[in-house]
Amino acid sequence: MATVSCHIQANPDAVFAVLAEGWFYSNWVVGTSHVRAVEDTWPAAGTKLHHASGAWPLVARDETLVEEITPGQRLVLLARGRPFGEARVRIELTPSATGTMVTMHETPVAGPGKWLHNPLTEALLTRRNTESLARFTALVERHTRPLE
Repeated sequence: MATVSCHIQANPDAVFAVLAEGWFYSNWVVGTSHVRAVEDTWPAAGTKLHHASGAWPLVARDETLVEEITPGQRLVLLARGRPFGEARVRIELTPSATGTMVTMHETPVAGPGKWLHNPLTEALLTRRNTESLARFTALVERHTRPLE
């Protein structure tokens, strides 16, 4: 399981509001090129958002399913990412004195990503998710100047 964390200078409700906006998914999830559709009741348990991965013309159409949600605290997703398979992604929000600690756990659960899971692929997932959380932080904090 690849686990990464970051601190965001916003309260858990503000952080979760960005997490719950399905149309932002491709802005922060590394490897996702664009969102194709978001079900009306997203992110209710059982709902999906439809996204694509890759660069045109080699684009794979996939979907992500909400398995579990506790607003302001936790979101568990089953993300498809062809050709790599499926992964369970658990995102947890913990309040802190100055904002929110966000922790993302990703575990390959089906397909080649699961069969080939090893320390090298774990390191790649960890690096990718570190970048995803950096992008997510930028969406939440909305700085007016780049951080140095």
